Amino acid sequence: MSAASFDPDLLRRRLEGINLYLVGMMGAGKSAVGRPLAQALGYRFVDADTAIEQVAGRSIPSLFADEGEAGFRSLETAVLGQIAGWHSLVVATGGGVVTRPENWGHMRQGVVIWLDAPEAVLLRRLSADPTPRPLLSSSDPAARLRALLQERLPLYGQADLRISQGDGTPDQVAAQVLESLPSVLKSPETTPPQPVILQNAEGQTLSSLN
Repeated sequence: MSAASFDPDLLRRRLEGINLYLVGMMGAGKSAVGRPLAQALGYRFVDADTAIEQVAGRSIPSLFADEGEAGFRSLETAVLGQIAGWHSLVVATGGGVVTRPENWGHMRQGVVIWLDAPEAVLLRRLSADPTPRPLLSSSDPAARLRALLQERLPLYGQADLRISQGDGTPDQVAAQVLESLPSVLKSPETTPPQPVILQNAEGQTLSSLN
């Protein structure tokens, strides 16, 4: 990372191994950003959709075709629950993970980061991506994407951190995340520089706190 303010050792200590969950619409670059982000932190990267396919033994389009969206979502929640039991992960989630309260229960154990991108950027990226998208398989993908965005924006807005991106590279967006992360982490506890001396009502010195 080129961000001058990024101290990887300090940030890693403050994170204390908690997982980072990247949420956002399809095309937001969660997997592309997740890899350099994990590398910078010394974390492992996990693509939740890939993990689901490995567990199911088939592709996500096949899952949607055989089990429907409800079946896919149930498996997604189960896999996310397993992932939440690990630590020191950057997790790229599927675009619809935010629609289930159970998923939020798993992700809230870490930090949820929303990679927000304008609709026009999402459309351009998706048009250039050959990956099958079951939820966009309609006669008007742009209208379907817009409808999904309207439905999910309030849910994405519940994330701990929002990263507004334009046409930046994955490395640049990862740097944005690294620079912004300290603002949502608890402040490190500090020890008073001098012992705290207590006195009673008669002015007698009591035991020090440290």
